Amino acid sequence: MGKFALLFFTLFIAGILAALLITPVASVLVYKMVYMVNPDSRWWAASIPGLRYSLIASLTMIFVLAIRYKELSAQAPWKEQPVFKWVFAILVTYFLMINFAIVPDVHKTFTIELLKLVVIIFVAYKLVNTEKALDACLWVYVSGATYIGYIAYSTGRNSEGRVEGIGMIDTGGDSNMTAAVLVPALVILTYKAWLGNKKVKVLAVICGALIANGVVLINSRGAFLGALAGALYFVFYMLFSKYQRKGQRGSAILIIVLGLSGVLFVADEAFWERMQTIQSVEDGGKSGSHRIDFWLATFDIMEDYPLGVGIQGFIELSPHYLPEHYFEGRKIGKAVHSTWFQVLSEIGWIGLFMMIAMLASTARQAYRAKTFVLSQELYDAYFKILALEGALLSFLIAASFIDRGRAVMLYWLVLLVLVAVNIYYLQPKRIKSDVKSPVRKRGNPVR
Repeated sequence: MGKFALLFFTLFIAGILAALLITPVASVLVYKMVYMVNPDSRWWAASIPGLRYSLIASLTMIFVLAIRYKELSAQAPWKEQPVFKWVFAILVTYFLMINFAIVPDVHKTFTIELLKLVVIIFVAYKLVNTEKALDACLWVYVSGATYIGYIAYSTGRNSEGRVEGIGMIDTGGDSNMTAAVLVPALVILTYKAWLGNKKVKVLAVICGALIANGVVLINSRGAFLGALAGALYFVFYMLFSKYQRKGQRGSAILIIVLGLSGVLFVADEAFWERMQTIQSVEDGGKSGSHRIDFWLATFDIMEDYPLGVGIQGFIELSPHYLPEHYFEGRKIGKAVHSTWFQVLSEIGWIGLFMMIAMLASTARQAYRAKTFVLSQELYDAYFKILALEGALLSFLIAASFIDRGRAVMLYWLVLLVLVAVNIYYLQPKRIKSDVKSPVRKRGNPVR
């Protein structure tokens, strides 16, 4: 058994046992590790037992929640997070669309996958209910992203200048989708590199270098824009927030210098050539500006199918709404290449509204949490929430150019923000409320 195979299998077994015997959050960590590593697609997969690792981790999460439901629910009630109502509404809409989908079998299959994801998100919210648990989740994600960065380095680019087939199970081997999963880790590592101890700072730099190198090798323009937007969002608050720690602005400037130096070091000529095509709109195939034609075609489809066309409906109908030259030598249609237009085409205007409402509700909850922690002078918590917001923003920017409306990473980033809101805002608020309002025992007055 190879080193990677042995390490993965040992961590998997240890995590499952820890979830059953020590702490429920271990099941979430195992699930996240399996998602990021995607063992079935690795060269060392033949060295480990052919188990359904993701299913085992998922069932373990549900089991540990079931046996400790009352205790865990008290720490993380679903009803306190209005975001979950929008998540549920999106899921219901996808199920209703089974009756109207252009390709009903495909729509039904992927809707069931969305159902599984939503269940896991709801369960994980109750299991990750402490600051240590949140930090552990972030490190497992960062470690997984670092491993993907290492795989990208080991694999190298193909003849087309990309790194394909190294991602998670829901990326289908697509390089752009894999890169979109990596970029939020860079924002989180920026926070860790700033506020961590010396060992954490060194680890953050090493992980960040591997991840950034992976993004460069993959050559995804959307991921580059996402990483830039997320990092700038966080560093902007470091520089200009009125809540300053000693040496904070100096640290922000150092991070900018190190970041730019790192990009210049790992970026090669092929990377810069591809990034320059972002503004080269004359050649749509080169710049990606042909995506605008796909996006505009969505509005034409909505005129004929106002409720949406279901999952893969746009691909099926695209030959009727796009110019013929897009399909020369192709036997299948084109994807819409944007999360926003993907959701619009799949579940209509009401679905897009729900998606935006889910994200707006997440932002609103984060704002309330930030306001509260600032009132308590918990500045580290304030910047951690900002980092999680920046991570979500980076993914949304990258996902604006690919179809990620039902992506695991999208819902997990929303979840991580909600977990932070619960830990730093809702739990203290709940405790304060309980102190002010003692429970009245039946038949006994409150004294």
